[in-house]
Amino acid sequence: MAKKESPVIEPQIIDQGMGEILSERYLSYALSTIMSRSLPDVRDGMKPVHRRLLYAMHQLKLSPENQPKKSARVVGDVIGKYHPHGDSSVYDAMVRLAQDFNVRYPLVDGQGNFGNIDGDNAAAMRYTESRLTAVSILMLEGIDQDAVDFRETYDGSENEPVVLPGAFPNILANGATGIAVGMATNIPPFNVDELCEASLALLEGDVDAKALQKIIKGPDFPTGGTLVEPKENIVKAYETGRGAFRLRAKWEREDLKRGTYQIVITEIPYQVQKSRLIEKIADLVNERKLSMLDDVRDESAEDIRVVLVPKSGNVEPELLMEALYRATDLETRFNMNMNVLDGGTVPRVMSLKEVLQAWLAHQQEVLIRRSSFRLGKVLHRLEVLEGFLTVYLNVDKVIKIIRTKDKPKEELIKEFKLSEVQAEAILNMRLRSLNKLQEIELQGEHDELSKERDELEKLIKSEARQWTIIKKQIKSLKEMFGKTTDLGKRRTKIGKTPEPVDIESLEEAMIDKEPITVICSSKGWVKAMKGHSIDPKSIKYKDGDRAKFIIELQTTDKVMIFGSNGRFYTIAGDKLPPGRGFGEPLRLMVDLPNDADIVDMTLYNSDKKMVVASDDGRGFIVNMSDTLAQTKSGKQILNVSGKVEAKFCKPLEAGHDTIAVIGKNRKMIVFDLDQIPEMAKGKGVILQKYKDGGLSDFKTFKWDEGLTYKYGSGETIVEDLNPWIGLRAQAGRLPPNGFPKSNKFG
Repeated sequence: MAKKESPVIEPQIIDQGMGEILSERYLSYALSTIMSRSLPDVRDGMKPVHRRLLYAMHQLKLSPENQPKKSARVVGDVIGKYHPHGDSSVYDAMVRLAQDFNVRYPLVDGQGNFGNIDGDNAAAMRYTESRLTAVSILMLEGIDQDAVDFRETYDGSENEPVVLPGAFPNILANGATGIAVGMATNIPPFNVDELCEASLALLEGDVDAKALQKIIKGPDFPTGGTLVEPKENIVKAYETGRGAFRLRAKWEREDLKRGTYQIVITEIPYQVQKSRLIEKIADLVNERKLSMLDDVRDESAEDIRVVLVPKSGNVEPELLMEALYRATDLETRFNMNMNVLDGGTVPRVMSLKEVLQAWLAHQQEVLIRRSSFRLGKVLHRLEVLEGFLTVYLNVDKVIKIIRTKDKPKEELIKEFKLSEVQAEAILNMRLRSLNKLQEIELQGEHDELSKERDELEKLIKSEARQWTIIKKQIKSLKEMFGKTTDLGKRRTKIGKTPEPVDIESLEEAMIDKEPITVICSSKGWVKAMKGHSIDPKSIKYKDGDRAKFIIELQTTDKVMIFGSNGRFYTIAGDKLPPGRGFGEPLRLMVDLPNDADIVDMTLYNSDKKMVVASDDGRGFIVNMSDTLAQTKSGKQILNVSGKVEAKFCKPLEAGHDTIAVIGKNRKMIVFDLDQIPEMAKGKGVILQKYKDGGLSDFKTFKWDEGLTYKYGSGETIVEDLNPWIGLRAQAGRLPPNGFPKSNKFG
């Protein structure tokens, strides 16, 4: 037998631009992400993975009254039949549906460790069990009655629902969150009792956002808390579908003995992990950034109980909580973006009213489809019953035909004008069904079904009847999840908008200030001793070392260090080494090169200015705020190179308008301070001209008060400065008689 040759497949070349190819592929990916992963359908509030989870559990008959099954079994069915993704992502989605601190009305009843509000993960799916909740049963109600469309699964082996019937307003009751390509959604949960009331109001007539806010006060988060957003902002969020809700933890004061008290936090904001929150508060206490608080303890069991211990009974609890609201997640903002799939296909941001209307419209469609399905069943049964009643009227003749005819089915149809369905049902009847009592029961059933048929036909044709039925369903839902039930009670309290707080006083209260004295030795050892007015004799130095800079400040202040390399370095007061021993080398705290010296050390003040200069006589005025360094490597301000070094950094006092400059050549010049420019960085301008040597010293002063310099053990004033008046960059002349030989103003 000759070997069969394989057909030759000619390669197909598509001439298409790269931009066009990328555009098409990326658009395809974006649409897939938006519709099949990230955004919920407005009708049932479900993403595909959640919908497939509930449907798989429905197929496994995991109703609330049945025993739960291993979560691994559910996840296996989902990824095998409907959702071709990793098992961990599917299990994570199921876990979230079971967490009552994440979902306002849980859709999965989890047995075992399903995580906690501290952020601990759930146990592996082989250890946990799950089943549906009553809410899920409402979501699936009517799914076997042609209530929704079905489509083939990814491999064509099964069918899955396009959308769930959703008799429960899940999109708003449980909210949703997701990030797609170029868009995102973030919908807060609301109270079902209020949603039902708002839906009934919409069915009665047109309701605007302001009226809706009176019914739906605001979101109702599963972890409670207090909503302190102004009403007008909530109304605007309802109107536009976008907004933010300010949420605070709920707390109470517990009085203790001897006039002391403690604050107990009983509810925390939504999606805040309790363990991380406590760590953050503890860090603030340890770093002395919250002087009013002494300790924080977690005494939580099933309920949340976080205890805050103030430093004294004189601390106002309201002020302490305001400080914590600003510094921690005890206050958060939930940003609402009601971006949903309208009709399952079109992503758009809807208002609260539009979302409710979309859910109601879906309920109407589900009602019509279920009624039509039921009508079909009723008509079929009526057809069968009419055939049975015909048998009872002609039972002997029917029996004779069945016994004597070769084709009894055709004969029955011909003789009694029956349909094929009726004839088949008659042939399948049991003989015991031919008693008189059964005939009476069939006649009664026929009468009841005839009435039901008439009601269903009227319902399908009348929109008014449909909305009446939907109203009854909503009222029934309201009774099931009303405010009198444990699940229906509002958890998030609606509070008053807090009054504005004096930020400065609040910041002062938050920060633990402590007076310290910073000592820097001539060899570069630095330490911070507690208190001010330190006795110089109590300060210890290494052999041959002595004090160079002594500065009094608070732990909340910053110290500015100016190096001979022209760089400024910043050290926070609370980061300085303690005053025990000799301290630590400054070079361990800042990256000051070994060949650079410390020129100056001063207290940081963002409002002050300084005059910086190099030994070659160049300098400029710089704002201290421009010298603030964010890293250990410092910030280059005065540019120096070669043998030139930065030598001077002197604060510019208020009112100073004149500067006196003296060189190593012992010549002095006085000129207006306005001649020196303000710069953020650079080499600066020439202050004094030299043939030999360089800058020895300078001093700023008020012209009206005159120039002072050290003379012996005191000071002397030069009142007539006219002989030395000149312009910047001039050489100058010899200083007054008696000027120090050190060429320093002192």
